[in-house]
Amino acid sequence: MRYVLVLTILCVVISVFFASSFEQVSSPSQPTAPAITVSTDKSSYLPGDTIVISGSVKYVVKNTQLSIQIFDPINNLVHVDQIDVSEDGKYTDSIKAVGTYWKASGSYTVKVQYALPGVTAQATFTFQSSISPVRGVFYVKEPDSQQTFGVNYTITGGTVKDMTIDVESISLIVSVNSTTDGTVTLQIPRVLVDAKTNSGQDDAFLIVIDGSMCNPNAQSPCLLSESSNSGYRNLTIQFYQGDQDIEIIGTQIVPEFGPIAALVLAIAIISIIAVSAKTGLRFIPKY
Repeated sequence: MRYVLVLTILCVVISVFFASSFEQVSSPSQPTAPAITVSTDKSSYLPGDTIVISGSVKYVVKNTQLSIQIFDPINNLVHVDQIDVSEDGKYTDSIKAVGTYWKASGSYTVKVQYALPGVTAQATFTFQSSISPVRGVFYVKEPDSQQTFGVNYTITGGTVKDMTIDVESISLIVSVNSTTDGTVTLQIPRVLVDAKTNSGQDDAFLIVIDGSMCNPNAQSPCLLSESSNSGYRNLTIQFYQGDQDIEIIGTQIVPEFGPIAALVLAIAIISIIAVSAKTGLRFIPKY
């Protein structure tokens, strides 16, 4: 009887052991949420783009900031920042891809760390350090004389939408679609728009972007470079993402009488002189 009781108890223990083991095997534990996450708003960027970094932390620690580091393809640190985490554990940071550190093209790594050394995460994005320039010729018609002039241009960071002449302000207006920060180089014919002093020497153009006058003495001036020859003035102008209208103001514009109009005027004067000589008409009164 005693042996039967022991055997019964042993069977019950073995059954409970196998049942618990089977339950553990058949019901695996659910994966836990990561302690921290990070991502970027896009997978690739160009110079001047804004990189938006966001994510969340599982456990918020009061008075503790999150650290953000960005490394280039050869593991050089190009950006570092410390930001706050909201009460719900979410965070966001915006970084502009400009400056001397953003030189290498390739895969960049974003690393974030919060509270403890082990609470880290990372994400990657592609950065193209140089933007291929767009070259072209825009034909500008002067409204009074109806003459057409070709303006050669090279632009990075956008496209040239239009070029017009404003006779009243003596200016050439270049309309651009600026998708990022960039530059536009213009080869402006002197006969179209020029800037001269009273003595006939070359003078500086005034540059106005979206209604704001550019300061040539600023740390980052609009006019980056200027050169000239007998026929053209060459300007390289810097603009920023979102800029639309670049106005180059000179001191003289294309003459109202073009070559054809001048020829017609000369023929008319000669005809008047011939008629007056033949008919005896006088255009100067006698006294």
